[in-house]
Amino acid sequence: MRYKIIPAILCVMCVVTSAKSFNITEYGAVGDAKKLNTAAINKTLADCAKAGGGTVTIPAGVFLTGPIRISSNTTLYLEAGAVLKGSTDFNDYIINGQKYGLISAANVNNIAITGRGTIDGSGINFMDMKRNRTDAEKFYDFDPKFTRQGSEYMNIKFGTSDGPVIPYDRPGRLVAFSLCKNVLIRDIKIVDTPLYAVNLDRCRDVVVSGVRIDNSLVIPNNDGIHCASCADVHISDCTIFSGDDAIAITSIYDHHHQQAFGGDPIGSGKTENITVTNCTLQSRSSAIRVGYTGGDIKNCIFSNIIILESNRGLLVNVRDEGSVENVLFSNIIIETRLHTGNWWGHAEPIQVSALAGRADIKKLGHIKNIRFSNITAESESGIVVWGSKDSIIKDILFDNVEVKIKNSRLNSSYGGNFDLRTSGDLSTAQFKHDIPALYCSNVAGVKIIGFKTDWEEGLPDFFSNSIWCENASNVEIDGFIGRQAHRGDSRAAIFLKTVNGATVRNSRAADGKGLFLQAVDVNNGQL
Repeated sequence: MRYKIIPAILCVMCVVTSAKSFNITEYGAVGDAKKLNTAAINKTLADCAKAGGGTVTIPAGVFLTGPIRISSNTTLYLEAGAVLKGSTDFNDYIINGQKYGLISAANVNNIAITGRGTIDGSGINFMDMKRNRTDAEKFYDFDPKFTRQGSEYMNIKFGTSDGPVIPYDRPGRLVAFSLCKNVLIRDIKIVDTPLYAVNLDRCRDVVVSGVRIDNSLVIPNNDGIHCASCADVHISDCTIFSGDDAIAITSIYDHHHQQAFGGDPIGSGKTENITVTNCTLQSRSSAIRVGYTGGDIKNCIFSNIIILESNRGLLVNVRDEGSVENVLFSNIIIETRLHTGNWWGHAEPIQVSALAGRADIKKLGHIKNIRFSNITAESESGIVVWGSKDSIIKDILFDNVEVKIKNSRLNSSYGGNFDLRTSGDLSTAQFKHDIPALYCSNVAGVKIIGFKTDWEEGLPDFFSNSIWCENASNVEIDGFIGRQAHRGDSRAAIFLKTVNGATVRNSRAADGKGLFLQAVDVNNGQL
């Protein structure tokens, strides 16, 4: 019996030994929220790497630190009650003249951050929380003279409670992984980041699951999860509150963003095969953004999502040579409203837009095959689909989408405008425009099936039609129920202008409609 038992015990001992667990307190780290533990944590991580990898444990306590770096085959594990807290001294983030964030990894494989602990970015310490961007400042991205309010647009007399506040010098992206493969971030909590919470740059095979990101809603550029030039990324079961985009799917950054955000240079490449599901999001910019500038993006799926009180719900856009194709949104509840301050977005539940972000763009990318299905939205503005002569938006579907437009206390100071920033022509950045529930321009192949609208009483006069399509082709409207914004208004519930190929069928007016359908310069129509 002895000879049978002893080998089994030895085997168990081998398993325990091969786990290679490292505890930062064994390297001198102290969780008293006072001692700076940067050197001790990095020494722990370095020894883990020398051993070929393993788990580095952050035990319960508040461990103050500057930048730390993860190597291949390493799991950073935060126990319940553990807080990895970023230093409040900006100088701690400067290494050899380069600015870093709190946790980084580059050109490594098989890395993870897991556990029930918290990563605290100490973000408000790098902000002037008593100052807001106001209309007294000169903004590069719009000219108030084009807005409905003119010089009164964004006047501080209308309030400043929504921010954005003014940053001081601040650290780089909190968790920044570049050129990494097989990445896992699971179950942790991230709070108060001064810049992006999680930035994935040219990474492959990534899972982010069960993560809560709780950022200040008045801090600009503190995105939740930002994927740039990544492939095979799967985000699920996350709750994200952020002052900027909650989830952003992009390719490369333009020069302005590289200068503004610091950190390692961003590379080029395509983004593809992204899934996001079972998440709750809130943002002062876009809850979900796909595109902007850079390389191509394709094959993205977003499902089972709740969006709360955001400045904009879903955004798909191109502003230079990069294109976006094959993006599906389904089973989503959206709440959007107007906010004070210079945030991008104007309470649109959905925006799809393609226009040149700079005057020197030679070839504008395209947007193609975008699907929205089973969407319920309560908003203070309407859906905007804005193509351009240089980039016609192709093959877009709205299937079983319901929009209820509500009044806003900020209508007089912010309402009645489209926000298409960034634009190389400031006249199309932020500008006066009537607000329908769904506006489409410069599109080819738009299907609107089972679309329903509801309007709160007492809306300003700039709210207009339920559906307004112009400069379009192959427009199909099937199963629409609704009316124009104002009972008995001469502006039609459905307004079609300069459309080649239009079909309207199985549709009916809601109570209080005035003119139901108006068609101007419509060819090949079945109305």
